[in-house]
Amino acid sequence: MNWDDVRMFLAVARTGQILAASKRLGVNHATLSRRVTALEEAMKTRLLVRRPNGCELTAEGEIFLAAAERMETEMLAAQSQIGRIDTAIAGTVRIGAPDGFGVSFLAPRLGRLTARYPELKLQLVPVPRSFSLSQREADIAITIERPEQGRLVSSKLTDYTLGLYASADYLEKHGTPQTIDDLREHRRIGYVEDLIFTPSLNFSAEIMRSWDASFEISSATGQTEAVRSSAGIGILHNYIARHAPELKRILPETTIRRAYWTTYHESARDLVRVRTVVAFLQELVTAEHQIFI
Repeated sequence: MNWDDVRMFLAVARTGQILAASKRLGVNHATLSRRVTALEEAMKTRLLVRRPNGCELTAEGEIFLAAAERMETEMLAAQSQIGRIDTAIAGTVRIGAPDGFGVSFLAPRLGRLTARYPELKLQLVPVPRSFSLSQREADIAITIERPEQGRLVSSKLTDYTLGLYASADYLEKHGTPQTIDDLREHRRIGYVEDLIFTPSLNFSAEIMRSWDASFEISSATGQTEAVRSSAGIGILHNYIARHAPELKRILPETTIRRAYWTTYHESARDLVRVRTVVAFLQELVTAEHQIFI
């Protein structure tokens, strides 16, 4: 197997197009196409489906991509150790994150990393009720609990806090609660109870035995918008709510504490791009740690 053929396959897999990959590598697109075909012949299997608008990986291509990336990591590490090249930061990294953290904190900041490494492509997706790091549904997951099963590498990203909020307009019309018991006389906003997939999301249980929300939304950003619209009182992430001047903290002595964890599969431990993104996420929260308190 020719390493240059593998390198060209990686470029096509990452760009999704032979023409775009040829421009990135600085080779003729016909030459690149022939080299990928030679690789397929050597592997005795089809790795790519070529279409007029681009290329898609076959099932075998997906399997080989993971192996090719491991080969690339070893090659780059070896070249770096003997001083031939600097280790390249390239390829795609998919980050799965809760919607509040992903949309409100990461989305406005991740562009700094792609500006730093132009060959790096980031994908930011919401973490669903269940996901698989081993099946590459995400390369890196941000969770509110440390996973306890699987071949995973986890580290705490940051602690964060939540509090009770209402809009200034709501409080003007309905008054400001002075005690937890007063909340029973107000409209409350919360999560859709049967969609709470982890006890850590059941914030209201730490405040009242029965939150009994009149408006339930299975999204942190959705709850924030509902509270902003004066639909009721909600338990919001402080680092998000502080940016909305129309929101007012009520019963400030009531604080809920949680943590975000960064997790990736141990098979990705040696992937430079994954380690780079994990380090950047820690860099971001460390630089702005005050907003999470």
